[in-house]
Amino acid sequence: MARFLKIAIPVFLLGFIAGNAFWYLASPLWIDREVSEVLPAELVLTQVASGTFRDADRAHKGEGRVEILRTGSGAGLVRLTEFRVTNGPDLEVWLVAAANPQSSDDVKTSQWVSLGQLKGNVGDQTYAVPDGVDLSAYGSVVIWCEQFGVLFSPATLTHSS
Repeated sequence: MARFLKIAIPVFLLGFIAGNAFWYLASPLWIDREVSEVLPAELVLTQVASGTFRDADRAHKGEGRVEILRTGSGAGLVRLTEFRVTNGPDLEVWLVAAANPQSSDDVKTSQWVSLGQLKGNVGDQTYAVPDGVDLSAYGSVVIWCEQFGVLFSPATLTHSS
């Protein structure tokens, strides 16, 4: 009986840890987090820039539109619409200075500012831009996996005149 416990307990613990790690890393592949945020109708907005999300590679896919907006009070907003991206752990929305990042290295070597955790990998959502950020200095919005340092989906911005 003692020998059985010496084998069973470590096997159980190893299985428990491996199962939880697998669930944490793999479950985003089949579980979507949907968001449906609506902007208040009374909000006065001016479009500063816009773009379209695209696939980063064969495994990390994205689609939808992004708009950089300025409110009447001067605050900046990033609005994602008709948005869908491959789900993953620890995804964030970043403004990136590089206009057309093709790889994770392009993002890492560029100036960037995080707008926070991605609220959902599907649906319309809005992110506040921190005060003092010069919106004209950024050429793209990217969905970034902070945990693994991987580009999931970039959107090159076209600035309005």
